[in-house]
Amino acid sequence: MKLSARDANSYFAKPDASKTGLLIYGTDAMRVALKRQQMLNALLGEGAEEEMRLTRLNGSELRKDPAQLMDAVKAIGFFPGARAVFVEEANENCAPAVLAALEDWQPGDAQIIVTAGGLKPTSKLRKAFEGHPQAYAAAIYDNPPTREEIEIALRDAGLGQIPGEAMGAMNDLAQTIDPGDFRQTVEKLALYKIGDNAPVSLDDIAACAPTSTEADVDDVLMVVADARAHDIGPVMQKLVAQGATPVGLCIGAMRHFRALHRAASDTTGRPTIFGPNRDRMLAQSRRWGPAKLETAITLLTDTDLQLRSAGQNAPGMALVERTFIRLAMLGGR
Repeated sequence: MKLSARDANSYFAKPDASKTGLLIYGTDAMRVALKRQQMLNALLGEGAEEEMRLTRLNGSELRKDPAQLMDAVKAIGFFPGARAVFVEEANENCAPAVLAALEDWQPGDAQIIVTAGGLKPTSKLRKAFEGHPQAYAAAIYDNPPTREEIEIALRDAGLGQIPGEAMGAMNDLAQTIDPGDFRQTVEKLALYKIGDNAPVSLDDIAACAPTSTEADVDDVLMVVADARAHDIGPVMQKLVAQGATPVGLCIGAMRHFRALHRAASDTTGRPTIFGPNRDRMLAQSRRWGPAKLETAITLLTDTDLQLRSAGQNAPGMALVERTFIRLAMLGGR
């Protein structure tokens, strides 16, 4: 069965021990790894590896010895509790072994947890898990974490008192750094607040946040939001040379302009923009105004959909650069 993004987040937090297995796949290896870790911790509890209730296999090993997956699934544990076999970095070469284990799975066997990179709809692994009545498949996209995911991460770290202003700052931070860095920031914040019963403040977050983010990407976004259309080309050339991707740039721009829109629409007098460019972004939000920013977000959404379209033929970077120029011209009006 196929899990939607919302259902997947709920399942990762509270998996069903009676199911056959779960496939987690996506192009961002860090995001996939974090979801897999969350799910296994919830399913098996603490001490699973020490009690030999978790078996780890690499997908490349199954091509040489496919029987080892079936053996691990059928093995009888010495300790009580749920068991799982985790297959990491799976691909189509190990699909026969995984499909055979799914077909032969019986109640009482270890769950089959598989992680993989980006899989096409025609993938045998995807079809097997999506079509199995007792197994799930969950796609992890390169989208920023939702507010619900951020709240879960904070709650799991023992950070329960998060005022609205601090939650807004954590949300902004989560949009600008990698998921692994955000998780480390949450853990650091939890340690920072040990023995301090006061609610989390902006100063607490500033003390624990990374000192730098993706500065190069921030550079081009600042150029766009400052309406400096003539400076976009040179910065884009630098980003291309450093390996930036069109979708990544589009997602970054979407985060930036959504943050500006939240600030421009704020009625409290204390807009929640967080990060080293806070003052500059506040000035941008006032200069653009809500109406222009809504137009900008629509333009970025259309570009993102075009980049992800199966029928897209135009070069992705050219599309993004053209969109950035149009945005800069919009902001300069």
